[in-house]
Amino acid sequence: MDPLALKDLLDRLISTWENEVAEFKQAGSDYDTDKIGEYFSALSNEANLRSLEGGWLVFGVSNKTRAVVGTDYRREPERLHGLKLQVAQGTEPSVTFRNIYELDHPAGRVILFEIPAAPRGIPIAWKGHYYARANESLVSLGLDKLDDIRQQTLAHDWTAQLVQGATLADLDPQALKVARARFVAKHANRFSPEEVIGWSDATFLNRARLTQDGAITRAALLLLGKPESAWRLNPHPVEITWKLEGEERAYEHFGPPFLLTSSQVFARIRNIQLRLLPENELLAHEVAKYDQKVVLEALHNCIAHQDYARLARVIVTERPDRLIMENEGGFFEGQPEDYVLHDRVPRRYRNPFLTQAMTELNMIDHMGYGIQDIYRRQRQRFFPLPDYDLSEPNVVRLTIHGRVVDPAYSQLLMQQTGLPLADVLALDRVQKQLPITDDAVRHLRRNHLIEGRKPNFFISASVANATSQKARYIKTRAFDDHHYEEMIVGFLREFGQASRKEIDDLLRNKLSEALDDSQKRNKIGNLLSGLRIKGRIYNAGSKATPEWRLTD
Repeated sequence: MDPLALKDLLDRLISTWENEVAEFKQAGSDYDTDKIGEYFSALSNEANLRSLEGGWLVFGVSNKTRAVVGTDYRREPERLHGLKLQVAQGTEPSVTFRNIYELDHPAGRVILFEIPAAPRGIPIAWKGHYYARANESLVSLGLDKLDDIRQQTLAHDWTAQLVQGATLADLDPQALKVARARFVAKHANRFSPEEVIGWSDATFLNRARLTQDGAITRAALLLLGKPESAWRLNPHPVEITWKLEGEERAYEHFGPPFLLTSSQVFARIRNIQLRLLPENELLAHEVAKYDQKVVLEALHNCIAHQDYARLARVIVTERPDRLIMENEGGFFEGQPEDYVLHDRVPRRYRNPFLTQAMTELNMIDHMGYGIQDIYRRQRQRFFPLPDYDLSEPNVVRLTIHGRVVDPAYSQLLMQQTGLPLADVLALDRVQKQLPITDDAVRHLRRNHLIEGRKPNFFISASVANATSQKARYIKTRAFDDHHYEEMIVGFLREFGQASRKEIDDLLRNKLSEALDDSQKRNKIGNLLSGLRIKGRIYNAGSKATPEWRLTD
């Protein structure tokens, strides 16, 4: 947002003054972070209740005179933006400022914190306490408002529904034990292990957002249910199916408790060690074919975002060189690249009750950083980046590659060329011969990163030089038309005449490998037509059986 837009925004906020979704503070150099967290919770919850995009916390404006007075709060940019992490660590579920803006106002420095509205059905707490506003005052979130938020999606959230007749006896004891340990790890700064162990099962399940006032939900059975209690979720096939495709074929079905069986799925995957020998190094790097954190993050995302009402299962297909994970239900909020490139925070969830429970058990990231982490870890391992396939309606497929396309390319591209992630993503698709957007094509061409014609792009000399692909570059690079025309003229000067087949044989293997046979034939036809139009050659035969000769 530019300074003029920020000034207009500040004027509008001051003109309406403090309400339930805006708060002004003069704020000295050391304003209390806990107080900021409390206002974050209050403004986020109030914005949700008013169906607004978010709220604003403004520093540098007197809350008595409405005048801009300036603030010295965290003048160092690194410290100021470090507040995002502090807020993310203290909020439940983890969320933080959408943006932090600084305005150099004539009357002094102003900071505007943009706070996103709480997701539908999920109130935001600060260190375990929910906050709200009563006119200009900061207060605890009342039970009426708390229920209003939670009821927003309960009627439509399949995972939040109570399971008739289900009791604590339907939950797996080992899954409950692991769940407590995960909860302790997630909330180590709030609860001691002894305190959590001292809770009854009913208290723990309520605190972990798995039950509603002690009643068993579908989410609780999905994550912690005994295998023999899965019938209570009929007719929904709550299963993860692993299948092996290739020379060998096999399959296995895994049901609840998903907290445990997701790791069992990973154990079925053939995860051999691969040896990578980087250029100019004598010792090979050994890496697992698949990174466990990458696979489990992706699998847990499938569980969290599956549309269970569509009566489908999560499928993990293992092929010799890749894993394909698919879940039913379209990509729910935005597009995958929004989370990879733009730090998008999801505002809505298909299964908010299940998503919150999985967050409490440290199974998924609630901020949308999980996808970023998958890409980051694959990039650090020098493997091809993951691919999302959203071509089939109501299905999300994620491919995780288990082989290196080119070790030199993967390693040197990441470590030495210093390309932005957006360029790396696009070049990764070029390497895989996958389509890229027209905007990406224009950008990569401008930066001399690709050559060729749509759809046959290939990496350019500058990247090839950095990634030891010079040989491939020479094979795929197209010479200009003059080079090929002179080859045709030289052939006719040497032999006097040539059939179309002879011209094809002359040029076919010399044209860019980025062209297929049909495109090469069209290219040769265009070269002959160009020479004829220029008056340098003529056809002494017929159209069906041409005989090309020099005009001279």
